[in-house]
Amino acid sequence: MTTLINIVKTYWISLTLLVLTAITLLSLWPLDSLPAVPGTDKTHHFIAYACLMLPTALRKPTYWRAYGVFFIAYSGAIELIQPYVNRYGEWMDLFANSTGVLCGVLIAELITFITSAQSAE
Repeated sequence: MTTLINIVKTYWISLTLLVLTAITLLSLWPLDSLPAVPGTDKTHHFIAYACLMLPTALRKPTYWRAYGVFFIAYSGAIELIQPYVNRYGEWMDLFANSTGVLCGVLIAELITFITSAQSAE
Protein backbone atom coordinates (compact mmCIF):
# COMPACT_ATOMS: atom_id res chain seq x y z
CA MET A 1 0.00 0.00 0.00
CA THR A 2 2.76 2.44 0.88
CA THR A 3 4.47 1.68 -2.43
CA LEU A 4 1.35 2.75 -4.32
CA ILE A 5 1.06 5.90 -2.22
CA ASN A 6 4.72 6.73 -2.88
CA ILE A 7 4.14 6.28 -6.62
CA VAL A 8 1.17 8.66 -6.46
CA LYS A 9 3.21 11.18 -4.47
CA THR A 10 6.09 10.93 -6.95
CA TYR A 11 4.01 11.23 -10.11
CA TRP A 12 1.27 13.49 -8.73
CA ILE A 13 1.70 16.11 -11.46
CA SER A 14 1.37 13.59 -14.29
CA LEU A 15 -1.59 11.86 -12.64
CA THR A 16 -3.34 15.16 -11.98
CA LEU A 17 -2.81 16.38 -15.54
CA LEU A 18 -4.05 13.05 -16.90
CA VAL A 19 -7.26 13.19 -14.85
CA LEU A 20 -7.75 16.90 -15.65
CA THR A 21 -7.38 16.19 -19.37
CA ALA A 22 -9.84 13.30 -19.19
CA ILE A 23 -12.36 15.43 -17.29
CA THR A 24 -12.00 18.26 -19.79
CA LEU A 25 -12.41 16.03 -22.84
CA LEU A 26 -15.33 14.09 -21.40
CA SER A 27 -17.05 17.27 -20.22
CA LEU A 28 -16.66 19.29 -23.41
CA TRP A 29 -16.91 16.65 -26.14
CA PRO A 30 -20.08 17.46 -28.13
CA LEU A 31 -22.66 14.65 -28.00
CA ASP A 32 -25.99 14.12 -29.70
CA SER A 33 -27.26 12.49 -26.51
CA LEU A 34 -25.65 11.45 -23.26
CA PRO A 35 -24.73 7.76 -23.08
CA ALA A 36 -26.51 5.54 -20.59
CA VAL A 37 -24.10 4.69 -17.79
CA PRO A 38 -24.78 3.25 -14.35
CA GLY A 39 -25.21 5.69 -11.48
CA THR A 40 -26.20 9.30 -11.60
CA ASP A 41 -24.49 12.13 -13.40
CA LYS A 42 -23.70 13.81 -10.07
CA THR A 43 -21.99 10.67 -8.77
CA HIS A 44 -19.70 10.68 -11.80
CA HIS A 45 -18.84 14.34 -11.23
CA PHE A 46 -18.13 13.65 -7.55
CA ILE A 47 -15.84 10.69 -8.29
CA ALA A 48 -13.98 12.46 -11.11
CA TYR A 49 -13.12 15.50 -9.00
CA ALA A 50 -12.22 13.41 -5.95
CA CYS A 51 -9.78 11.51 -8.20
CA LEU A 52 -8.49 14.83 -9.54
CA MET A 53 -7.71 16.22 -6.09
CA LEU A 54 -6.41 13.04 -4.44
CA PRO A 55 -2.83 13.00 -5.86
CA THR A 56 -2.33 16.69 -5.04
CA ALA A 57 -3.76 16.31 -1.54
CA LEU A 58 -1.54 13.28 -0.89
CA ARG A 59 1.62 15.07 -2.06
CA LYS A 60 0.70 18.42 -0.47
CA PRO A 61 2.96 20.64 -2.60
CA THR A 62 3.34 24.31 -1.73
CA TYR A 63 -0.04 26.03 -2.15
CA TRP A 64 -1.85 22.69 -2.48
CA ARG A 65 -5.06 24.31 -1.24
CA ALA A 66 -4.87 26.77 -4.14
CA TYR A 67 -4.89 23.78 -6.49
CA GLY A 68 -8.18 22.71 -4.92
CA VAL A 69 -9.64 26.17 -5.41
CA PHE A 70 -8.40 26.15 -9.00
CA PHE A 71 -10.04 22.76 -9.64
CA ILE A 72 -13.36 24.08 -8.34
CA ALA A 73 -13.07 27.26 -10.43
CA TYR A 74 -12.08 25.17 -13.46
CA SER A 75 -15.14 22.99 -13.01
CA GLY A 76 -17.26 26.12 -12.88
CA ALA A 77 -15.72 27.32 -16.14
CA ILE A 78 -16.50 23.97 -17.75
CA GLU A 79 -20.12 24.25 -16.61
CA LEU A 80 -20.30 27.71 -18.21
CA ILE A 81 -18.78 26.47 -21.50
CA GLN A 82 -20.87 23.30 -21.82
CA PRO A 83 -23.99 24.96 -23.33
CA TYR A 84 -21.82 26.09 -26.25
CA VAL A 85 -20.84 22.50 -27.11
CA ASN A 86 -24.31 20.94 -27.06
CA ARG A 87 -24.06 19.95 -23.37
CA TYR A 88 -25.84 21.13 -20.22
CA GLY A 89 -24.17 23.25 -17.58
CA GLU A 90 -25.74 22.75 -14.16
CA TRP A 91 -25.17 24.31 -10.76
CA MET A 92 -25.62 20.93 -9.11
CA ASP A 93 -22.73 19.59 -11.21
CA LEU A 94 -20.56 22.36 -9.78
CA PHE A 95 -21.71 21.38 -6.29
CA ALA A 96 -20.88 17.71 -6.96
CA ASN A 97 -17.47 18.71 -8.34
CA SER A 98 -16.71 20.88 -5.31
CA THR A 99 -17.82 18.15 -2.92
CA GLY A 100 -15.60 15.70 -4.82
CA VAL A 101 -12.57 17.98 -4.40
CA LEU A 102 -13.23 18.25 -0.66
CA CYS A 103 -13.71 14.49 -0.39
CA GLY A 104 -10.40 13.96 -2.24
CA VAL A 105 -8.71 16.00 0.49
CA LEU A 106 -10.45 14.02 3.23
CA ILE A 107 -9.48 10.69 1.65
CA ALA A 108 -5.86 11.86 1.38
CA GLU A 109 -5.89 12.87 5.05
CA LEU A 110 -7.32 9.49 6.01
CA ILE A 111 -4.69 7.65 3.95
CA THR A 112 -1.93 9.75 5.51
CA PHE A 113 -3.27 9.09 9.01
CA ILE A 114 -3.53 5.33 8.46
CA THR A 115 -0.10 4.98 6.86
CA SER A 116 1.58 7.11 9.53
CA ALA A 117 -0.08 5.00 12.26
CA GLN A 118 1.13 1.80 10.59
CA SER A 119 4.69 3.07 10.24
CA ALA A 120 4.73 4.09 13.92
CA GLU A 121 4.04 0.51 14.98
